[in-house]
Amino acid sequence: MTKPIPIFTPVLIAGCVIMLISFAIRASFGVFQIPIAEEFNWLRSEFSLAIAIQNLAWGIGQPIFGAMAERIGDRKAIVLGALTYAAGLVLSSFAVTPEAHQLYEILVGFGIAGTGFGVILAVVGRASSDENRSMSLAIATAAGSAGQVFGAPLAEFLLSLMSWQMVFVVFAVTILATLSVLPMMRAPMTAGKAELEESMGQILGRAFRDPSYTLIFLGFFSCGYQVAFITAHFPAFVTEMCGPIAPGGTLHTMGITSTSALGAVAISLIGLANIAGTLTAGWLGKRYSKKCLLAAIYTARTLVSAAFIMTPITPATVLLFSGLMGALWLATVPLTSGLIAHIYGLRYMGTLYGIVFFSHQLGGFLGVWLGGQMYDIYGSYTVVWWIGVSIGAFSAIVHLPVRERALSPRST
Repeated sequence: MTKPIPIFTPVLIAGCVIMLISFAIRASFGVFQIPIAEEFNWLRSEFSLAIAIQNLAWGIGQPIFGAMAERIGDRKAIVLGALTYAAGLVLSSFAVTPEAHQLYEILVGFGIAGTGFGVILAVVGRASSDENRSMSLAIATAAGSAGQVFGAPLAEFLLSLMSWQMVFVVFAVTILATLSVLPMMRAPMTAGKAELEESMGQILGRAFRDPSYTLIFLGFFSCGYQVAFITAHFPAFVTEMCGPIAPGGTLHTMGITSTSALGAVAISLIGLANIAGTLTAGWLGKRYSKKCLLAAIYTARTLVSAAFIMTPITPATVLLFSGLMGALWLATVPLTSGLIAHIYGLRYMGTLYGIVFFSHQLGGFLGVWLGGQMYDIYGSYTVVWWIGVSIGAFSAIVHLPVRERALSPRST
């Protein structure tokens, strides 16, 4: 009788810890939107641009750190990522002008790249068996969602005790503490002989000539747009659009006494629902077509977003939207990364996924930046929201022609 291959390997556990902390900090930035803007009397677009630049730097840094991990080793890349992340947070705590804050967010974005999806999922993917890979990628992704569950509420709590500058310093120390699990990050190279004989240039050339890779790249754009826009602007959107929390009502008795607290809880609820959604996506990805599952997720996102903006915004609809969108939030990540590993192999998965993830972050940059610009012009987020609905429908369509089969090393 064959002994079952365990899913929870030391590599997966360590990867989950790093992803959890990294994404807890990243998901909290929307909570700082109003406090920082009010302290310095900045326009909403100025802080939004800082977060947008962070997302763009994350996207640019992702393939760089992915390639670095494949060249000099996963653990060295993660150490560099954590140090860069911490440096960006500490320097941001001293920023007193929008330009300085925007500059330092470049470091934060590169730090997220070094401690996020591209590097961690590639290590987890190589350390997993073929049977467990889809689920392992989902578990690692869900760990990032678990960070989102407590990241925004933790930031809200810390802001009640200390200045936002000190919260950034606390977060810097926390991300450095994740390096204590690095000894567990040892992944074997599970690529086949043909893959090992190919250079990075050869496999990138194969991918760039394959129309399916282009479609995956284009399809991931809307995911970044929607996720980054909601993370950065939803707490402020909720604070300004919802009516007062009724004293003695259900939300009040749950400890949600203000729309500011409701915004943080909404981000947390998105992360909580996404744990279940991401794990479900990983389980389904092992059994059904990944491209069809991705098309279904983007379709569902489009419908949920359109329905939310077309109905009156109340605390109840905010929580309902958060739960539904959360179930679809990062469910795209294990399916997209798993699709790339299936088609192009494991040898340069980090680099190939990193390039696709750049599209995700281009969308993230546009969503966050447009959110601030449109708010300053129109006083609302409605236009930006409908753009997100439209590109979500686009992503649902472009995944359907993807050819979901392993590409031979000799294929062109």
